[in-house]
Amino acid sequence: MSVVDDKPKSTRALTRLENIGADPRVTVLFDHRAETWDDLWWVRADGAATIHHDRPPESAALHAKYVQYRKSDPAGPWIRIEVSRWTGWAAMG
Repeated sequence: MSVVDDKPKSTRALTRLENIGADPRVTVLFDHRAETWDDLWWVRADGAATIHHDRPPESAALHAKYVQYRKSDPAGPWIRIEVSRWTGWAAMG
């Protein structure tokens, strides 16, 4: 899940939301950079994204993790990704 929060933006019509509306196929990449090659890794999630405008079901988790969300839920929409494929790599050190 990803939420569009109240951080300053020039518009709430974000390009990522337009892109998902046009083609819901998405990729999210998580990587760990390090000084030595032995500690490098990445994980990639491929899937289909949907945009939602109701209250995120994980609101309690957001409130617990982020102080700024305890006063109110993020004002913008949220994105859910149904992951269909995981891939990854890690250095073999």
